[in-house]
This record gives sequence, structure tokens and C-alpha cells, in this order.
Amino acid sequence: MTKFLLIFLSLTVFTLTTSSAAIYKGQKVFVKQCLKCHGSGQVFVAAYNVEEWKKFMLESGKPLEELHLSSKKAKKSHNYFKSKKFTKKVKHLEQFLVEYAKDSGNIPACN
Repeated sequence: MTKFLLIFLSLTVFTLTTSSAAIYKGQKVFVKQCLKCHGSGQVFVAAYNVEEWKKFMLESGKPLEELHLSSKKAKKSHNYFKSKKFTKKVKHLEQFLVEYAKDSGNIPACN
């Protein structure tokens, strides 16, 4: 019984730590995928408050994806938003965007 409990707790801790989002990973995604079109992270990320970013990131970023896919200006990003990369890294991007939102008081260093 003790082995079972130990294994269960180990799996639970492992699952919780691997499923959490990381701000620094979201910053990497932003720099690699968003910076070329949106420019300075300080200006762009701070354009919306926490609540607005959370709305964009509902359902694994579906509203953000639809916004980009419906825009002709964002044609360069269509492949990214249709890819598994976006689906896989959206939680990190959300964490970054919310962390540095207009009303968060934090400033990103990703120029």
C-alpha cells in the first residue's frame, strides 16, 4: 500500500509540474513568433489588460487564432496558428501576456 501511495504521489507531482505554464517560455514564443509583426513587446503586450488577454486566450487561444486567421495583414502568421506548435505553447504565451498586461505593473524585457 505504501508503494502505491508513493507512486501515486510521484505521478501527481510530475503531472502538475509538467503541465504548468512558464512565463519565460511564453516570452520565447513571443520573441520568435510575434515580434516580427507586432514590434516591441513592451508596447504590444501592454496594449491590453489582464482580463482582455484572458479573453483572447480562452479555449487554448481560439479567439487569438481566429483574429489572426481572419486578418489579411496577419497572413504571415497563418501557418503558425494552424500548427501544433501554437497548440502546444499557447499556455506559455498566455502566461507571458497576462504577466505583462497593461494593468499588471510588470514590464517585459524582450525588445
